[in-house]
Amino acid sequence: MIAFVFPGQGSQAVGMGRALAEAFPEGREVFAEADAALAMALSKLCFEGPEADLQLTANTQPAILATSIAALRPLVARGVRPDRVAGHSLGEYSALVAAGSLSLADALRTVRRRGQYMQEAVPLGVGAMAAILGLDLPSIEAACREAAEGQVVSPANVNSPGQVVIAGHTEAVERASEKCKAKGAKRAVRLPVSAPFHCALMQPARDRLAPELEALAFRDPEPPLVNNVDAAVVRDAAACRSGLVRQVSGTVRWQEAVERLVQEGVTTFVEVGPGTVLSGLVKKIAKGARVLSVDSPETLEAAVGELRAGAEG
Repeated sequence: MIAFVFPGQGSQAVGMGRALAEAFPEGREVFAEADAALAMALSKLCFEGPEADLQLTANTQPAILATSIAALRPLVARGVRPDRVAGHSLGEYSALVAAGSLSLADALRTVRRRGQYMQEAVPLGVGAMAAILGLDLPSIEAACREAAEGQVVSPANVNSPGQVVIAGHTEAVERASEKCKAKGAKRAVRLPVSAPFHCALMQPARDRLAPELEALAFRDPEPPLVNNVDAAVVRDAAACRSGLVRQVSGTVRWQEAVERLVQEGVTTFVEVGPGTVLSGLVKKIAKGARVLSVDSPETLEAAVGELRAGAEG
């Protein structure tokens, strides 16, 4: 079984998607659709920058989504189809577009506002995120409880064994980072992000996004999705919507999601979209799985060749 997995924020880079658009008509169509849906030159921002504008959360999120779908459509056109889909945070929207649950235009407009709402939920400097490396999740959860002191700090992304990102008030994140190091973490690294995503401080963004998601037309995903907040197999439209609402302020349980995909019978993971962040995480979680990434014409053709050879073998 094959799973397509879609990257989240942090995988963006100026120039992403340009080669896909130049090489494949399906890729060009995606960027044309994105520019029209958002009434802005998103394609130019992806292809040429400037980087400072691409890094703004309200731009980053639709840019990564568009690039991911520009990689997806030529892959599907060549007969490669997934049995399951999943995405990391923002990537869950890409996964739902891939599964036919959301239209591309609706997803693009929604993630642009999602980025805006997440950015506006917490004043700059009030919140922070840090990656805790080399410490188990129960110890990190304990450190967060001890460090809170009336503030918010909690695991935001459980990415892989030994890699957990925490988020919350800046001071609480700093205290929790020190406590994690005292408990044996190899490193605690502050992340260059503009807001503390996936924690209780994102409740205002969740409250703003929920009615907009409620108003959108969702369809049952085909193939099924493994979502972030529950690491559960989702087969109906209402559950897709609910997962996106809760995900804004909830933990991204990526390690569990990949483990669930393996339990479902997935043996091949294809990261579809910019970068190879998820490929690295999947290799740590699903040892022995075949892991491919598709973010350029070259990697796309290589993946198609390998998957066809595997199907014939």
